[in-house]
Amino acid sequence: MKLIHLSDLHLGKRIFGVSLMEDQAFILQRILEAVRTERPEAVIIAGDVYDKPVPPAEAVQLFDRFIACLSEMGIKILLISGNHDSPERLAFGRQLLQNTGMYVSPVFQGSLKRVCLEDEYGPVWFYLMPFLKPSIVRRAYEEEEILTYQDGVRAALSHTDVDPCLRNVLVAHQFVTGAVCCESEELSVGGVDQIDGGLFDAFDYVALGHLHSPQRVGRDTMRYCGTALKYSFSEASQTKSLTVVELEEKGRIKLRFLPLSPLRDMRCLKGSYEALMKAGLQGGKEKEDYLSVVLTDEEDIIDGMQKLRTVYPNLLRLSYENERTRFDQDITGFPERENKTELALFEEFYQLQNNQSMTPEQREYIRGLLEDMKG
Repeated sequence: MKLIHLSDLHLGKRIFGVSLMEDQAFILQRILEAVRTERPEAVIIAGDVYDKPVPPAEAVQLFDRFIACLSEMGIKILLISGNHDSPERLAFGRQLLQNTGMYVSPVFQGSLKRVCLEDEYGPVWFYLMPFLKPSIVRRAYEEEEILTYQDGVRAALSHTDVDPCLRNVLVAHQFVTGAVCCESEELSVGGVDQIDGGLFDAFDYVALGHLHSPQRVGRDTMRYCGTALKYSFSEASQTKSLTVVELEEKGRIKLRFLPLSPLRDMRCLKGSYEALMKAGLQGGKEKEDYLSVVLTDEEDIIDGMQKLRTVYPNLLRLSYENERTRFDQDITGFPERENKTELALFEEFYQLQNNQSMTPEQREYIRGLLEDMKG
């Protein structure tokens, strides 16, 4: 049985105030093209369909078109809610949708949704576990002590009947200990939401969502597929991909990864203002990428962001790396004023703040200002 494992679409997401709807529509189209080529029996979406519990209308419309296309191809859909989703909204109409081959995890009330699909090797049981907080699980099992995320997931699985002789797939949206995080994720302080991957030992494949970097956790068959797009500059060096899972007889699983090319990449650039402007004027399509730029000029460029955007229209972040930013100096111990001129005091302050001396031109300018102030 062939599966495509997706997660964390985050439809409706904005980064630095910029909407990614066009980029998300583009990448969903690339995913549909891959599905047409691969012809999997099912597509797994392991949570965080939307970026907010109440998504914008265009995000809902985009996802509606996506699942409609999958359904028209006869592809089964296995979907759970993530921590960014509203489980109630996502599960609306799930019983009706089930008739079309779309299986959605309900709001958790004590049992996991089970789905059975069959191939030439027999049945494959899918267990759909939406994002679980301790408080959610505690309401279902009031007689049990559930204080942590680990307690909650363990309790949910202990009430789930899994036949180890059959092929079993778990779809989950949790933070498994040992996984690598990046900046675009929403995690609990101190890692209190981490759970031990050993809880999932009964499952042949664990399709994880929640973390945005594609990676294995503990074993090859327990995986985060990662996001289809880059959602932070900490992901700039990553190659996003589709995870293709092929289940054969019990104990045999093959994995493949299909690279995804975005409409606009996310990149980090570093250099002087002059060099970057020159490169941008000579560049091609990559000028349209989402960029974080670090300027190495010693002096700040006036209106640097706006000037660079004339060449790089999707510049999202600008910072500096120079003598001023390279070292942090304590300016709380400002020198005593006694026997020092106003200009000397200003020069000392400038040195502490910027890690460099004033230029002759700056010194003359400040001298003139001080004289004007004195009348």
